[in-house]
Amino acid sequence: MNNEIGILSLSLKDLFTKKMLIYSLMPFIVSMLILYILFFIVAGLGVDQLTTMEVQTTQTTIENGIPHTESFQATLAGTGIMKFLMSSALTSWIATFLIYTIGGLMTLYASIFVALLIIGFLTHAILKELQQRHYQDVQMIGYSNAIEGIFLTLKWILIMILLFFVFIPLYFIPVINIVAFNFPLYYFFHKMLTYDVSSAICTKEEAMKIKFFHANTLRLKTLGLYLLSLIPFVIFFASVFYVIYLGHSYFIETRKLRNES
Repeated sequence: MNNEIGILSLSLKDLFTKKMLIYSLMPFIVSMLILYILFFIVAGLGVDQLTTMEVQTTQTTIENGIPHTESFQATLAGTGIMKFLMSSALTSWIATFLIYTIGGLMTLYASIFVALLIIGFLTHAILKELQQRHYQDVQMIGYSNAIEGIFLTLKWILIMILLFFVFIPLYFIPVINIVAFNFPLYYFFHKMLTYDVSSAICTKEEAMKIKFFHANTLRLKTLGLYLLSLIPFVIFFASVFYVIYLGHSYFIETRKLRNES
């Protein structure tokens, strides 16, 4: 426990150094740019889909024993659709709730996904700085390559998407749906973060040993970091801290393994 507090304290001190703060700005700026572009693309597609909407109602009344059927048909366009949805208190509440809830969740999850991809390009530089400050006796051997990195990233993205679909029945069960909705993205978060850090420091054999002996500890650490990411906008600034924090853990365990051999 004391050792973990020490790692956290050291990680925070490293985060607030000049170079690490500069690194922290890069994921924020690039993520904002990407999400800004995606927003307008999605918004544009949404406007195209909502350009027109057919509204048709039929009402039958009986006068003097004779049924009369009246039909109403109209085409709503642009802001007319929103006026139609907002014409009723119930539809207004539902529309507003769905727009803000789904939009907010999608933006949050997209920001985590994008920040993870961006921080991958900075991981080696961050860890190199960490090594120069604290672990000059631990050589960064690493085992990753571009082809393997791209293949594994695509593989984990595919598994994440499949998990989203597999868990659809669970989304309608209160409390369980929170876990079901977050697990696929946490899976991707854990895989990407541990791979980026371990593959820059260890040999493949060392990474497998650390994973085998400290699997639960690593999961608890990445779970804590993932929960922190669910706070809006935190991921934009904290992604560098994630690499620093896990980097300390991997440097320490790698040093132990090499001293034992």
